[in-house]
Amino acid sequence: MFGNLGFTEIMMILLVILLLFGAKRIPEIAGSFGKGIREFKKNMNDVTRDIQEEVRSDRIGSASTRDQLPPAERPMPRAEDESRPEPKRLLS
Repeated sequence: MFGNLGFTEIMMILLVILLLFGAKRIPEIAGSFGKGIREFKKNMNDVTRDIQEEVRSDRIGSASTRDQLPPAERPMPRAEDESRPEPKRLLS
């Protein structure tokens, strides 16, 4: 998980953190960090859910409007070879 860091390096990092912040502040920092991660995940799930609902409603809406048009007013699919010109040949 920590790559090339061994046990002693991890313990030294934890000791420095303990000296910088103190024993009373570390649980507060960890708790606020956990709350921040939880809030971030919740917001990401909300955005994903909103996008999925929008896509579903667009699919349902486009299918219902297409079915409501009479056959003469439905857009006809274009043939691709009619809209594209013949490519130029670079080599003879």
